[in-house]
Amino acid sequence: MSARSNFSRIPALLAASLACCALQARAESMDALYAKAKLEKTVVLYGAGPTGSHDRWIKDFEQRFPGVTVTFTGGLSTDLNQRIERQLASAAMGTDLAILQTIEDFGKWKKAGALLAFKPEGSDAIDPAYKDEDGTFTAVSINTIVYAYNTNLVPSADVPTSALDFLKSRFQGGLITIDPTQDDAGLAVFTMIVGKYGWDYMDKYMAQKPVFVTSGHAAVSNAIAAGEKLATFDSTSTTPRLKQAGKPIEPVFSRADPTPVFLVGAAIFKQSRSGTFSPRSDVAPPPGLEPLSSYNIDRGYRALVSDEARLTQLRARLRSYIAQR
Repeated sequence: MSARSNFSRIPALLAASLACCALQARAESMDALYAKAKLEKTVVLYGAGPTGSHDRWIKDFEQRFPGVTVTFTGGLSTDLNQRIERQLASAAMGTDLAILQTIEDFGKWKKAGALLAFKPEGSDAIDPAYKDEDGTFTAVSINTIVYAYNTNLVPSADVPTSALDFLKSRFQGGLITIDPTQDDAGLAVFTMIVGKYGWDYMDKYMAQKPVFVTSGHAAVSNAIAAGEKLATFDSTSTTPRLKQAGKPIEPVFSRADPTPVFLVGAAIFKQSRSGTFSPRSDVAPPPGLEPLSSYNIDRGYRALVSDEARLTQLRARLRSYIAQR
């Protein structure tokens, strides 16, 4: 889509995206939103996440609303947010809907007056920790960060149940995570661990000769499923998809340590289809999982990524460990 000549394009398309796909809104309001959306013909979506993670939603949307197509640009949140920043700076906004992990960007864009305030039907069922109080952004999904291991290479007796288990000698050279200095979700994991076990945990963990990747969490799960690595405490939604595809990988929710979560923010969908949890308390969990409230969830992700001073300090300290490799 070219640069906007009329700002009303965003409310029409974004409201249609929110209400039509995400929630069971009233039919008459859907008809009105759909009529407006058809005039624009295209919704431009910037979506972060593993390859294919948005395909199902796009297909469902286009089938339900013929005449409105989704133009999709994927990638890492840290790349997509920079593209959006350039669009804002040049006053040539070409994005209708952004779905990003970097929710701190939404807070910044809210302050800049660049976001539409919109509270779709059902927003009252969303925990306040997972939405903006003024309705300018909310969570699409709550993504748990859990353990994962290769079922062919790690016997049941050695399956890790706490962060301390990853310090055992049998895992030396077999561990992988995302680089926590480059990814806020990874940073949340390491912050939880050093908060509970102290910074000397990092000395012991680094002695295990772990690998750090910068290409996204999917690379972590893929390496374990391929048998290149044994295990991780930094596994996200790619792991259940790989398991469903028959790969030798198993996710594990720790009962000993809190389970960190990261939010993918933007618009609200009625139900997650990618192994993640809906932020709505009245939506069922993904198949095979218990409700989110049954797990020991660390709910501090939004506060963490909104505290720039703390982020800078944590990244610097973790970087000092990683640089010693």
